[in-house]
Amino acid sequence: MPMDVFNLRERRSSAAPLERRNLLRFAIPVLIVATGLPRGAVASAVSASVEQLHAALLQVMKAGKSAPFRQRYDVLAPVIDRTFDLEDILKISVGPRWVGLPPELQAALKEAFRRYTIATYVSNFDSFSGQRFEIQPGSMAAGADQIVQTRIVPASGEAHRPDYVMRQAGGAWKVVDVLADGSISRVAVQRSEIRAVLANGGGPALLERLQKKTTEMSGGQLP
Repeated sequence: MPMDVFNLRERRSSAAPLERRNLLRFAIPVLIVATGLPRGAVASAVSASVEQLHAALLQVMKAGKSAPFRQRYDVLAPVIDRTFDLEDILKISVGPRWVGLPPELQAALKEAFRRYTIATYVSNFDSFSGQRFEIQPGSMAAGADQIVQTRIVPASGEAHRPDYVMRQAGGAWKVVDVLADGSISRVAVQRSEIRAVLANGGGPALLERLQKKTTEMSGGQLP
């Protein structure tokens, strides 16, 4: 199964469900974290990153495949760097093995995972036919995290519902997971796939896999 981290086209049946405790945590709103800001101000700060991501995705969708893959990649790259906590996502996905990897391999994996994630978004959002992005008002607290509920609404047909789990990192709210249909954790799916690769070939095998997938998605435009 391809390791498409946040592939919205992936069928529901291929995704591993969240553990029961996480499902309950994400499904039941709890009191907002004490931040010293009004609830509306917190919601606005949390959703701002998602709004930036949506704007960039629409830009590359409208450019479509008539624009070179690398050009669309360069549009999305700085936005995804700002929006996602990719280092934290990678460490969670790798798990306890991470601390045992040599520093130079850790650095290579961080860059390969970054490029792979950006390439995945470019590949998945490659055409425009009247779709629009909607962000539901407010955000839902889940412990120290906040969940921004969104929909991708096509001109016709069924809407997709990716919800973004946001966490404060370096003074900003960043995405640490995406919940397909509001409950299926992409990081949980990814974690299973990444650890399977690590079990069979260790860190070097994971690095090779990420680089190979990025090259394939980009049609060779990204080595």
